[in-house]
Amino acid sequence: MGMNTKIGGGGFHHIAIRVYDFEKTVAFYTEVLGFTEKVRWGEGDGRAIMLDTGDGNYLEVFAGGKQGQKEEGAFLHLALRSNNVTEAIEHARAAGMEITVEPKDAVLGGIPVRIAFFKGPDGEIIELFESTGEDRL
Repeated sequence: MGMNTKIGGGGFHHIAIRVYDFEKTVAFYTEVLGFTEKVRWGEGDGRAIMLDTGDGNYLEVFAGGKQGQKEEGAFLHLALRSNNVTEAIEHARAAGMEITVEPKDAVLGGIPVRIAFFKGPDGEIIELFESTGEDRL
């Protein structure tokens, strides 16, 4: 992991997309592009999966998307690795960015993490992502 001094750690953790055909999308990324499943959670339109792209960076796929081509694509948010989400979100706040989710603990498929979200300068959603358990994600 790199050493970004502002957010600690650094680099992309994952890019998230919301898709209409969850199984077809997962099959494409695993069978065609060779991504591997790391963890999945939820059911029906609330299910999601983290697919390792091959180097510890992930594609997070959410079910529940609308059918048909999206004007801007299926992009939901980008997530940056951090080793201290609570401290890192304060840099965004100090820069005047809108915090949409304050730092909170979550469990993704049994793996504990700490996350926070904010809007970037053009309204893009940025997540700060910290692995907090022994099983690193």
